[in-house]
Amino acid sequence: MQTLVKPMFSLPLAMQTMHDRNAPTSTLDFTLPPELEASEPPEARGLTRDAVRLMVSHYGDDCIVHTRFSQLADFFDAGDLLVLNTSGTLNAALPVTRADGSALELHLSTNLSADLWSVELRRFDAKGTQPFFDATSGETLSLPAGARVTLHAPYHARRDAPARLWVATLSLPIILEDYLARYGSPIRYNYVRQSWSASYYQTVYATEMGSAEMPSAGRAFTPELITQLIARGVQIAPLILHTGVASLEAHEPPYAEFYRVPASTARLVNAAHDAGRRVVAVGTTVVRALETVTVDDGATRAGEGWTELIITAARGVRAVNGLLTGLHEPRASHLAMLEAIAGNAHLRLTYAEALRQKYLWHEFGDLHLILP
Repeated sequence: MQTLVKPMFSLPLAMQTMHDRNAPTSTLDFTLPPELEASEPPEARGLTRDAVRLMVSHYGDDCIVHTRFSQLADFFDAGDLLVLNTSGTLNAALPVTRADGSALELHLSTNLSADLWSVELRRFDAKGTQPFFDATSGETLSLPAGARVTLHAPYHARRDAPARLWVATLSLPIILEDYLARYGSPIRYNYVRQSWSASYYQTVYATEMGSAEMPSAGRAFTPELITQLIARGVQIAPLILHTGVASLEAHEPPYAEFYRVPASTARLVNAAHDAGRRVVAVGTTVVRALETVTVDDGATRAGEGWTELIITAARGVRAVNGLLTGLHEPRASHLAMLEAIAGNAHLRLTYAEALRQKYLWHEFGDLHLILP
């Protein structure tokens, strides 16, 4: 069932455009009620993956439709292009112990060059875990089965803030994939109250493991829904961007992440634009990868490497004109990317509507399809 609305109300006073010296650009600030934080997968709520709610908004006329994700194909036409991030989610959380015996949790973020990692340490408290800021350079911590992690230097530390991420070396008794399968678990934050198996954190189309956290915009896809889209004539193209850990506490801009855009995907993006069709990214990670390899004249090229690109409204977006995404936290840097695609006024309307309609936030929550 679809509900069509065209919002005629003004933005709540609690939601304003913010200008913060630490943010990449102006982003929305609002109060997210705790009851709108999805604390468990939809399957635990008696739903199928594709039964989560879907808000479809058109930034050309501010039209908003409320439906279910299972109806996604209704909003695409033959020749439109969906671009997916096929990175799989690692069991990137590991128990770790300091030399004094204190227990922490280690989050693997990004596998850097020369067998180095960026990692985050988190301490336990009554609410779950919080960033741990008292580690020191050269410190070695113990992992299960005799493994170790050695911290070398802060990673992208700010002068006005303690180090949250570290450059580190792992010493493991077996290969990484097997070690994480045996001793690791998916990263979860405090709004997810219990642990869930790795299968809940994988998209159905993942092909290459490497993300610390799930590229969650694609979680609701099912094989049947992908078949429906293909039958409608919608084209689907893959790329890779391995995501690092989020920073829900500090709302930091994204760090360098590895990407790979195949030549076949670049050709499909360019052909869709040339034909006047829509190019829709499934997730902000896809936008980041495509914008990294799209030049000033709008042509998208194949490419592989590391991107530190931050997309703002001032920079703009050239590679896509639509986005499927989750709902982002107040002042999150990803909101700047959404503003670059849809405009600030449209984003304000849609987030006010999502709050009014009680959509669910985070990786197990509802979704937002932004179209021209």
